[in-house]
Amino acid sequence: MRADRLVATLLLMQARGRVTAAELAQELEISVATARRDLEALSTAGIPVYPQPGRNGGWSLLGGARTDLSGLNATEAQALFLLVGPAASVAPEAKAALRKLVRALPDTFRADAEAAAEAVVIDPARWGEHVKERPEMVRRLQDAVVRRVKVRLRYSGRGRGETERLVDPLGLIDKDDIWYLIAGTDKGQRTFRVERIKDAELTGVPAVRPADFDLSTAWNRVVEEMEQQRSLLAATLLIEERFVWVMQDRHGRHLEVVGPVDDGRIKLRLTAPTPLMIAQNLAGWGATIEVLDPPSVQAELARLGTELTSRYSGTA
Repeated sequence: MRADRLVATLLLMQARGRVTAAELAQELEISVATARRDLEALSTAGIPVYPQPGRNGGWSLLGGARTDLSGLNATEAQALFLLVGPAASVAPEAKAALRKLVRALPDTFRADAEAAAEAVVIDPARWGEHVKERPEMVRRLQDAVVRRVKVRLRYSGRGRGETERLVDPLGLIDKDDIWYLIAGTDKGQRTFRVERIKDAELTGVPAVRPADFDLSTAWNRVVEEMEQQRSLLAATLLIEERFVWVMQDRHGRHLEVVGPVDDGRIKLRLTAPTPLMIAQNLAGWGATIEVLDPPSVQAELARLGTELTSRYSGTA
């Protein structure tokens, strides 16, 4: 796990004062290229790790080779925890490493470092939709989470127009390159899709953070609620085996492979909130997919087909 390696790299540099990528690779049993990438990642994150060229060169941690990590200032400690923190949400080993690292920090840095480590969760499972670019808004919101200050959001909800809300930012979620903010509001905990946040103003007013709040637990609750909403209806489909991977890539956990049938096709089970949503996802496949049930999805597909035929039948 990369988070473990980054922590081990930092501690090794503090113990020895200077290391080469080759020495680090041998110590951690990784390739030299991987060791070099890890060193560059620490440096890019703002941690004072610098290469020193020359015959006796290598990489060193400026500020003192101290195993108690007091060579890091508050900003540098935050940078480290922001870098390795997300992995703790998906790897128990990384979480254990972070706990040890927190105890090694000076008392005055611990609160901010813990907040930085808990500011982001990465959920590797997909919901079908995929966005490549991360919004610039994430950095600002992440800063608000770490600094624990209220944020005034200008938010464009689906079908509700723009609203202004004063929220207590609790944490950020990276869901397949789509970012979400979990925040406390006057109506309870809410989840905001970052790409719909038009503006975010850090107020400087201290945010309210529940003492027992855990970002991973909160996100799991959001996922469970979303899964229930998205799985209200199931359709049974038949498709050629060569297209199954495309359906899996597009629909993620909402698609279940039931198994092969007598004619060689594969039976699938697709879930969504409504018959129309399933039909809209399948209409583009034409006769490649056969919907066995329910009749409500079949009816929606027939309606969509009739609409398209009516509009475009005379244009060919």
